[in-house]
Amino acid sequence: QVQLVESGGGLVQAGGSLRLSCAARTSTFSIYAVAWYRQAPGKQRELVAAISERGSTNYAETVKGRFTISRDNAKNTVYLQMNSLIPEDTAVYSCNAGTYIGTRYVSYAWWGQGTQVTVSS
Repeated sequence: QVQLVESGGGLVQAGGSLRLSCAARTSTFSIYAVAWYRQAPGKQRELVAAISERGSTNYAETVKGRFTISRDNAKNTVYLQMNSLIPEDTAVYSCNAGTYIGTRYVSYAWWGQGTQVTVSS
């Protein structure tokens, strides 16, 4: 069982930045890959960024160059630094623990409660 708690969401103007945190309540955090997903109203949930247990990362094309995912295993925390935010980034952002099969991130059934990010134009 892995409990995940997100924080750091809020309201920001276009062009601004936010940093999201995903804190894991487990002693085995370092063995899991972790991903950030987002879901906007009326849209399907999409994978935003993922990081392997060894620190390899991958990003959705829509956020490449603007978002950075990182992890601090000593703090059992994964971060999502979001820069140059645009209104289309508005969504509920959730973190997930999982694994990689080859280069593909695969979700386990452990999710945080989500944090709202709203970008005003």
